[in-house]
Amino acid sequence: MGNEGSHLAGLEVEDEAIEVTEAWSMYSACLSTGSMAKLSVFVSPMFPGIAKSNVPSLIQASKNLMLHRHPCILKFVSTWSHGGRFHLATEEVRPLSHVLDQQTSLQICLGLHSILKAVVFLHDKAKASHNNVCRAAIYVSADGTWKLGGFEFLCLFQDMSATRLQQTHAHRYEKAIAPEEDGSTLTHPSAVDQYAFGVLVEEVLKKSEEELNCLAEFRELARRQLQSSEPSLRPPLAPLLEHPFFDHKFLHIHSFLLELPLKSEGERQDFFRSLPGNLAGFPEEVVATQLAALLLSRMVLLDHTAQEHLLPALLQPRKEGDEACGKGIFSMAVFKHHVVPRLLQMLCVRDAQIRLLLLSHFQCFLSTFSVDQLRSSVLPELLVGIKDTNDTLVSMTLKALADMVPVLGAAVVIGGKRGKLFTDGRPKVHQTPIKDLKKQEKALPEPSSLPTIEVNGNGLPDYGSHLPERPSPDGGEAEATNSDKGEEEVWSDWDVSDPPHPSGDSTVDTVDNVLGSAISGINVGVPAEPVGHGDAEIPVIGLPDIMSLDIKNLTSPVGGEEFDFFQDMEPVISKPQIVQVEVFAPGEKNSQALKSNGSLFDVALASTEGDAWGDDLGDWALDETSEVLSGKLGS
Repeated sequence: MGNEGSHLAGLEVEDEAIEVTEAWSMYSACLSTGSMAKLSVFVSPMFPGIAKSNVPSLIQASKNLMLHRHPCILKFVSTWSHGGRFHLATEEVRPLSHVLDQQTSLQICLGLHSILKAVVFLHDKAKASHNNVCRAAIYVSADGTWKLGGFEFLCLFQDMSATRLQQTHAHRYEKAIAPEEDGSTLTHPSAVDQYAFGVLVEEVLKKSEEELNCLAEFRELARRQLQSSEPSLRPPLAPLLEHPFFDHKFLHIHSFLLELPLKSEGERQDFFRSLPGNLAGFPEEVVATQLAALLLSRMVLLDHTAQEHLLPALLQPRKEGDEACGKGIFSMAVFKHHVVPRLLQMLCVRDAQIRLLLLSHFQCFLSTFSVDQLRSSVLPELLVGIKDTNDTLVSMTLKALADMVPVLGAAVVIGGKRGKLFTDGRPKVHQTPIKDLKKQEKALPEPSSLPTIEVNGNGLPDYGSHLPERPSPDGGEAEATNSDKGEEEVWSDWDVSDPPHPSGDSTVDTVDNVLGSAISGINVGVPAEPVGHGDAEIPVIGLPDIMSLDIKNLTSPVGGEEFDFFQDMEPVISKPQIVQVEVFAPGEKNSQALKSNGSLFDVALASTEGDAWGDDLGDWALDETSEVLSGKLGS
């Protein structure tokens, strides 16, 4: 203790001091490693050669804190010296003087009870006197518990003397100094702390506006009996723990949680079954400040009865409107302020049972974390769980990660490259937009503009000249040529012009022509009557069965000659033409050429009649050519 090498690794001490006294300065610090994130550091200069009894020594206080351990005593962490200064690291606390004005009467009652238990522990167990019980020696932890500090003046009963106490008067709280210290002897060593505790009770309770049970009585006891000038008349401190002022249900709950390891299984079962209902009777802010750390302790989390009855209400924040249902001990705001910081610390604990318990309720308190907390604190700790060999832990971790995907997104939770590997195979339902429906309604013709359909003698409507214009083709139906003369169909322009029909008679087997021929073949003898669109009814006459109709191929003559674009592409098959070459004598060649009026290259064809592309014409032999030439000369 006290060497250079004992400095805590990863400790960052803030520059601004929280409290400055004549002996030391108090700072806040942050520890980056371990489960305890924040600490308090006391720093004092080292005074070599000065008696420890005369000057309050931080070194002596650290030794006493390390030796005396109690839940209501300031928790020792480490000590070291650096740069000529001594450092004492403790749990994160604040001076009582900084928060006393915000404390309620219930919190003050609970704090006095904690200080009283610490002093009783020193008297009964350590056989020592604190000698400095006052507001300056009390600190408040993060969970609201009052902790007794200022152990630099502690000494054993056997070592106490009036002379030793008189040497420290200048550094102790003057109002808390007992009158008998000015004498020569001390007959009752424990009376010094009894007197100081009476002064403390009167000071912290005089500004209380809320009246608790027996508060005035306890205040009067502190003023008249504990501050009595006669040490023998001061009552012992241990019986005061049973005073009616401390007989409060909230205080019993706090004490039971502190002493939970000492309770039997039956006592714990009865306690946790009734605990959610008992906590509902107190202000949630007080419950969260004073009991949140105890309710989330390891002993409570691992208790089977607490897991069944307490944790479902503790780890699920109460939503607005659920006050009457009793769901959740804390509201969302209180839960985020007091419970979430502890949950973040618990997620760093590498205990399988604690992690499984948190994962089982993870979905209940997931919404209480901010996005930054999920990304920087929760997600890295959960990713550690999927690498464990415990299959149950891995399975529950994956479920928790799945719950985080809607909040952070798959890219943050899973990472890596992703692509769209699945498609939506549901059938698409095409619905006509409302705007298109309105356009269609406007496009419909008025009833008065519809053509009048006449009915012939057979009771069938006469479609001869009143057929509506056929709509433009949509590209999926065959186009047929209407052969009726004097009737032309008006088609809308398409991307390309209609191809011409080939010349000659063409047979058109279309349903329109067949039905048109069948309808035109029926004699009409009924006078035409206009048919309205109102209540008029068209008489229905039984038509012959379509199967009995003799549907024949109709010849549709095409009037007029049309130019055949493919006539040049027809192959022309003709007989080969044989070239006759005349042979002249050596002397007649030039004269014959001069007598000819044509070109030297003119040839006389013997005959245009010949075999058509025979196989024997493939080879041109010399003898065959000679025979042809000799025949020509002989003639």
